[in-house]
Amino acid sequence: MLWIALHLPLLSLEAFAATLAAGDVVGERPLALMDAQRIVAANAAAGSLGVKPGLKRATALALAPQLVLGRADRERDGRALEPVAHAALAFTPTVVVPPAEAADAAPHTVLLEVAGSLRCFGGRTKLLERLEAALAPLGHRVQVALAPTAHGAALLARAQARTHCPDLATLAVALDAVPVWLLGPGREHWDALQGMGLRTIGDLRSLPRAGLARRFGDALLNELDRAFGLEPDPRVPIALPPAFESRLELFARADRAEQVLHGAGVLVDRLVVWLGAQHAFLRRCTLEMRHEVRWRARSDAPRATRLELALAAPTRDRAHLVALLRERLDRLALPAPTLDLVLRADDVVQRAAPNAELFGATRGAHEGLVQLIERLQARLGAEHVQRLEPLDDHRPEHASCALSAAEADEAPASGTLVGLPARKAVRKARAMPPRRSKKAAAAAAAPAAVDPQKRRAPEPPPRCTPTPRPVWILPQPQRLSERQDRPLLEGEPLHLVSGPERIEAGWWETALAERDYFIAQAADGALVWIYRARLPLSVAADQQGWFMQGRFG
Repeated sequence: MLWIALHLPLLSLEAFAATLAAGDVVGERPLALMDAQRIVAANAAAGSLGVKPGLKRATALALAPQLVLGRADRERDGRALEPVAHAALAFTPTVVVPPAEAADAAPHTVLLEVAGSLRCFGGRTKLLERLEAALAPLGHRVQVALAPTAHGAALLARAQARTHCPDLATLAVALDAVPVWLLGPGREHWDALQGMGLRTIGDLRSLPRAGLARRFGDALLNELDRAFGLEPDPRVPIALPPAFESRLELFARADRAEQVLHGAGVLVDRLVVWLGAQHAFLRRCTLEMRHEVRWRARSDAPRATRLELALAAPTRDRAHLVALLRERLDRLALPAPTLDLVLRADDVVQRAAPNAELFGATRGAHEGLVQLIERLQARLGAEHVQRLEPLDDHRPEHASCALSAAEADEAPASGTLVGLPARKAVRKARAMPPRRSKKAAAAAAAPAAVDPQKRRAPEPPPRCTPTPRPVWILPQPQRLSERQDRPLLEGEPLHLVSGPERIEAGWWETALAERDYFIAQAADGALVWIYRARLPLSVAADQQGWFMQGRFG
């Protein structure tokens, strides 16, 4: 077995810094955490001012008046450690998070059993490189150690970073130099051990086991045996949740969208890691902004504001998701200050990652178009970004319908009726050609007969080239003035370029169309699409004459 231990020594401070505004990161401003009015953790900036664990709150503020103080929160630390475990699940199914209530618990540590994954990822070095790359978006400082036992790897990761012990003999040498206070019972009996001059695990192992058991109990020896591989150390792996939900409590209330965006970016980082472990891509997520309690007393102030983000194409690109959130938040007016953020995602699609291309121009152009559509939807609203969907009808005014981008993506393949409006579905069904008899179908499906004299199959009939149609169709046909039966546009005569194209459709409805269409050129060179009734004397007076149906771009 080979275990990798990931220890996060600054997790509490990093989880607290994530709740602050942008710029108040661990390394820039002096930060400290307190519990029971005493400092329990401080970053390097606070340590340079004399703030260290054990000081009282008043003493710390006297040394550093600009110190940002927060309370230690085990639940917040657990929510910050969860994405680290999710990132590890992308490399092995055996990921263990030691429970905090255990006597020998390794706080802020994640364990991975990777003996069966080394060959899949190309060896230990490449696996570690990919693991560190997966953890990089979370922004945590990580100490890594490898050992043949789980508890031994956890102790080495907490003592020092980048330790690799391939076998039990090397592990024993490395563990002998580990401070004894890292053991669970060692923290409890630290004063007694220090008084006896026992500072490392090697010093402790040099003493008789019977005397250690009588003085400090069997728990200390049991922990040593599991770390050195002398006793079994069963571990219960965690399971990846089927849906994503993460909460972030802000340090100060957020009145503007920029303040909400910083906290939302932290949640998006966790979401991307969860998607990577699921080998999935996001289709839809919801950001819930819970408002301050005292503002909820107002009758018009909602308890929370929900922002739903729907994607035109599944993705797990962090930069793209944050850009979409920024567009949506810029258009949102917060009804009350926000204190809590909750990000939920359960609409995902699992698929393999896209293959790399030698020349990625085609895929890059498609991804750029998809991201442009999503940006426009976020800025203008999904209902204002539409695309044309073709219908089986020859009449130009009924040949297509406008659907939103999301509806067009969910529309079924061509030839099905599901998802279309009822009226257009009926029209499409009526426009379908009649069903052929079994004999006619069999004759059509039979291979073409070969002429024995010519020894070759007869040539197929020539295919008709479709007539070009304009993209810009007018909502209503525009009547054109005439001069000696010639159509005029803005007082200038139109020159007929091609035509006629006869369209006779809609006999199954009251809107029968019998028209001859022409492509005409205006005086300025623009091409327009015009028509007139096939039988002018058989239609009503308002349908007689020339009409313009569309323009060519």
